[in-house]
Amino acid sequence: MAVRLFEGREHAAAYARYRVAPEELIDRIMSYVEKQTPNRVSLAVDVGCGSGQGSILLAPYFTKVVGTDISPAQLEMALTNNKNPPNVSYRESPAEKLPFASGEVDLLTAMTAAHWFDREKFLLEADRVLRPGGCLALLSYTMAMELEYGDVSPATLSGICDEFYAALLPFRDPHIGTSSVNIYSDMFDSCSYPDKEWNECLKVKRLLPLNGYFGMMETFSSYQKLLRKDPAEAERLSNDTRNKLMCAMKVSSPDTEVTVVVNYFYWLARKPL
Repeated sequence: MAVRLFEGREHAAAYARYRVAPEELIDRIMSYVEKQTPNRVSLAVDVGCGSGQGSILLAPYFTKVVGTDISPAQLEMALTNNKNPPNVSYRESPAEKLPFASGEVDLLTAMTAAHWFDREKFLLEADRVLRPGGCLALLSYTMAMELEYGDVSPATLSGICDEFYAALLPFRDPHIGTSSVNIYSDMFDSCSYPDKEWNECLKVKRLLPLNGYFGMMETFSSYQKLLRKDPAEAERLSNDTRNKLMCAMKVSSPDTEVTVVVNYFYWLARKPL
């Protein structure tokens, strides 16, 4: 059964503002697509597109890109993005029942979304809409992000962040368990396509204000669940962790820029001809 989250307007706006767009992974996906089926780039579909950060990244490579999502609030944010290229559009749709003809899609992606789907039904639907030779790309990242700042020991910063992640662990949705890596690994194993590859870790680094890092963390479903249950405790957790990091960094401004290291994993597969 699929899970519906990220549907409030405020949450959708924060998602659009703070989530990291995975440019480096798009390069790897397109290298795989072009190696397998060059010159077949008519239609890409980004399932669970949220506010469209990933959909936009596909635009230079395809004649048409369609982002789909089940959340009207997320799609509203996507549609109001003034960076949308003219070949990108959005449609409201569940991942398990996509509005495309059989064999119509050249590339089907789900970026940090597939763990919320009904996985078995989604894979069947992906197989239906992909053309022979079409590619499937599923990617996500671990919750445990790393911080780097000047000559401060990464272990010190990671220890503080790990306390934050541990406090959120009881609020993870049971649908995704303690590790979403296992979900994607299981999906990879259940994919019947013989031409497929699993990639365990790609570190993506972004320079963000410390407040931007917390803005991103606060979009996570586990933090949002804590926020709904106990707003004061959620605010205390963020503020205490922010203050500990600033103390370790010996800075006074939460707008100080830090390097955020996001640990992505992903898998790619090609439907047989």
